[in-house]
Formats: sequence, structure tokens, C-alpha cells
Amino acid sequence: MSRPNVNISVVTSPATEKSTEGAASDTPDDDGKTYHHGDLPSALRAATAELITEKGPTGFSLREVARRAGVSHSAPAHHFGDSKGLLTSVAAEGYATLVAAFEEAKAIPDVIERLNSMGKAYVRTAVTKPGHFGVMCSHELINHEDPEFFDLAERAFELLAETITEVAEKHNPKLNVDAASIWVWSTVHGLASLQIGLEALDEKSGTTGADQLIDQYTDLMVHGLFKGTGN
Repeated sequence: MSRPNVNISVVTSPATEKSTEGAASDTPDDDGKTYHHGDLPSALRAATAELITEKGPTGFSLREVARRAGVSHSAPAHHFGDSKGLLTSVAAEGYATLVAAFEEAKAIPDVIERLNSMGKAYVRTAVTKPGHFGVMCSHELINHEDPEFFDLAERAFELLAETITEVAEKHNPKLNVDAASIWVWSTVHGLASLQIGLEALDEKSGTTGADQLIDQYTDLMVHGLFKGTGN
């Protein structure tokens, strides 16, 4: 299977937690206090995503995250090492959501419908998880070499590339799969970034303006993917 030789982590964000998932619910910190969270790392990530949603990634601090999670100010460093570690873990969690949605879309037999579904999943992830998306797409704040983050980011892009490969096989053998995959990702990423600043979800209909745009984008992309030579 052909896959673009591109490190998608360059459009993403910060470092991951140490292996503390599933730790006991009562974990002492450096001050001798005890946490009473069933999953403290998840609680810290949730508090971080909430804070980024409100203030952006540059308005983030470990002390404020700890305050919101209701734990000692030393707890984030205990689990993630530093701010980059925590932000990378949040970014990885965002990519995990995206990978799950892309994996689900693999069941769609029609490759164009699958591509459309993946585009909508990308925008929906950005809109429903703006705190995660804010660091997934950061250049400076994350550890791009963190194994968990890197693997998830690569897998997301790989799933898109596999779909574009199938488009080429069925509709346009001359298509440059590498270039097309990067182009599709960049286009949908741009829409997702814009959509966060708009009224994204229509609560009455349960649809989004982005859904309609993705339908239009798919039509435009298909014409380009089918006719393009890839030169």
C-alpha cells in the first residue's frame, strides 16, 4: 500500500505522559497529599483541554490545570514531567479520537463516500474538541518525537493516504497519491480551523454548516483527483 512519506506531526503539538494510565486512585504527590481521582492523568488532560478552549494554548499553566482538576500543583509535573509533556498527551488524545473516526469510516465501501466521511470527522473533531485541536496543530508546544503522539498522528494520515490510494486505483492511476493526500489534509484542516471561529453546530437540525461544505469540497476534490495527472 502506497503511503505519503510525510511526517504529519509537523502540524501538531506537545509531549506525552509517563506511563501512569490506570494508576491507583489514591496516589500521593510530592507534598504528601492524596489524589482521589479514578484516573488522574485523564482528569488533568480534561482540565487542560478546557483551559486551552477558553484561553488558547499560550494561556495555559500547570498550576491552573492543577487547580481546575482539584489536585496539588505538583500533580501535573508528577505525571507528565512538564507542560510540553502534558500538552503532547492532550494532542495524542485528540489524534486518538480522529484515528477512531477514520477507522470507523473504513467500513464505508464507496471510496468517495468514505473520503467525505473522513473530512467530516476531521472537522467534527476540531469543533467538538477545540482544546485538543489547539495543540494538535501547534508547532512549538509539543514533543513531535513522543512515540504515542507520533504513532497516532502517522496513523491518521496513513488512513487518509490509504483512501486516496484507493481513489487512484479505481479512478485515476496517474494520480500522485503523496501530493493528493497532503492537499486533501491541508484543505480540510483549513476548513476545520475556520469552522471553529464560526457557529459550527446547528442544534436544531443536528447538522453542521461544515457538513455541507465538506460535501461541496468532496465534489471539487473528486474532479481534481480524477482528472489530475499528478505531475
